[in-house]
Amino acid sequence: MVLVEAIILSVLAASTPLLLAATGELVTERAGVLNLGVEGMMIVGAACGFAGAWMSGSIIVGALCGIVAGMLMSLIFAFMTLGLAVNQVATGLALTILGIGLSGLIGARFVGERITTAPKLSVPGLSDIPLVGRILFGEDAFVYLSLALIIAVWWFLYRTRAGLVLRACGDNHVSAHALGYPVLRIRLLAVLFGGGCAGLAGAYLPLAYTPFFIPGMTAGRGWIALALVVFASWRPGRLVIGAYLFGAVTILQLHAQGAGVGIPSQVMSALPYLATVIVLVLLSRARTGGSTAPAALGTVFVPDR
Repeated sequence: MVLVEAIILSVLAASTPLLLAATGELVTERAGVLNLGVEGMMIVGAACGFAGAWMSGSIIVGALCGIVAGMLMSLIFAFMTLGLAVNQVATGLALTILGIGLSGLIGARFVGERITTAPKLSVPGLSDIPLVGRILFGEDAFVYLSLALIIAVWWFLYRTRAGLVLRACGDNHVSAHALGYPVLRIRLLAVLFGGGCAGLAGAYLPLAYTPFFIPGMTAGRGWIALALVVFASWRPGRLVIGAYLFGAVTILQLHAQGAGVGIPSQVMSALPYLATVIVLVLLSRARTGGSTAPAALGTVFVPDR
């Protein structure tokens, strides 16, 4: 029971940054924008989040620093793609490269430093329930925030007029513009939201997952978050399943290595990314009808002057 509880808690922790980043990217892509710079925004968020928490002594300040850093990075992407109509794929890749270099510059002085990670919730009586107590009532605030955020996004997209307008901009931006909706403004807000989520996901790593910052600590999680959006068919409910599935793969390969499974450690470490590729291939082969992806995904919209 103790081992099962430990594994589940580890899966929740490993899945939280994936869920946060993928939630923001889902909203961005629902608006018709493809931002491949999630990895870069996450690593900058991690560096700024740790720097803010280390200098202020507050996890909340660190989280806010991560969110702001992610939004500023996404603002660069929005200026290039929405303002100057630069290719979104090339800009996203450039943003990732910029983020990796910028995070190394920002975090250079903090390598080797440690902070106190985000405290775990403790509800007297409830947190002590065997197995489910710590899982349901003993996690840090980031875990609960990620779940609340995905529920809020689902409600926004499918239960509000603003969500309908945002989806219309992704499905057919020409028709949305003809109806008088400010497509560029809506896409800008979606990109900023995605950047804030990516920055928070990156900040989670040094603020709650580990008590220190190291360059490249996102370790490709931004790319997995991008794949998760496709895996979920741009639907929030499936996104939760996918995030915890990939988080489970990450944790189980660590436990398999610890148990001495007779498979090279390099293969086990590559398992989460291999699983990502396999899932994408299977989804591509299984998709025989029309795609549920936004029709205008990755297109550049220039309104009539």
